[in-house]
Amino acid sequence: MAVAAAFMPQIISSSQVQELPPLIGQDLPVAIDQVALARLYGEPLFAMPHDLYIPPDALKVFLEAFEGPLDLLLYLIRKQNFNILDIPMAAVTRQYLTYVDEIRATNLELAAEYLLMAAMLIEIKSRMLLPPKKAAEGQEAEDPRAELVRRLLEYEQIKQAAHKLNTVPQFGRDFLRAQVFVEQALAPRFPDVTVVDLQEAWRDIVKRAKLVQHHVISREELSVREHMSIVLRKLQGRKFLEFEELFDATRGMPVLVVTFIALLELAKECLLEITQAESFAPIYVRLAYTPA
Repeated sequence: MAVAAAFMPQIISSSQVQELPPLIGQDLPVAIDQVALARLYGEPLFAMPHDLYIPPDALKVFLEAFEGPLDLLLYLIRKQNFNILDIPMAAVTRQYLTYVDEIRATNLELAAEYLLMAAMLIEIKSRMLLPPKKAAEGQEAEDPRAELVRRLLEYEQIKQAAHKLNTVPQFGRDFLRAQVFVEQALAPRFPDVTVVDLQEAWRDIVKRAKLVQHHVISREELSVREHMSIVLRKLQGRKFLEFEELFDATRGMPVLVVTFIALLELAKECLLEITQAESFAPIYVRLAYTPA
């Protein structure tokens, strides 16, 4: 029994902890026979602090959240299946004021907007108790609830529209934009030659043609069809021909003009292809068909 008692753990009370020698390299709590409730900055807490402050709103649970007085009023009407065109003002006002009294106790600033609607409901109820105003012949007396019903119906339509918009998939919330890298094809795609490119090339040719001028005055009739055939003959047997090589600047300005018109007619009839390797590069011309 003495041997067994020597190996039994001894229970040390908190009053005897101070008599224990300190252990090197170990941080033991002051009361090792208790369970720590929590730790504050790494130190164990074995009792609830006396100066602990718990905010009154810390444990409140809001079951219903309304976006304003109209939202609350519409909720009360729809929840009890009231006819929105014939609102029982006494019951709705009573339930509305009950909710307003609850939020006034916690948030007076939030209740200010609801109090304004409450005053409007009380005014409508008081106007319903008074005799209706006389209306013109053939017209019904105005219902004091008409303005409130109009505002409620408009708010409900906007709320339903907002709900439908929220169900539409949104970028960043419901889907992400897919990005795929697609390698370019091995066959090069040459840029299209625009009218501006042809104008610039034509200005350069005209500028160089003005440097070579003939003083022989002569009159000759030039045929566009003939120069079309000349251009086609120049292109036969050649893969590409530079745009400037189609013009003979030594024959004067009239020949240059007719040659340019012939070139445009051939391009219009899809007998020629005008292209360039890249932007601002020399313009080349080739046949659009393979000669027999």
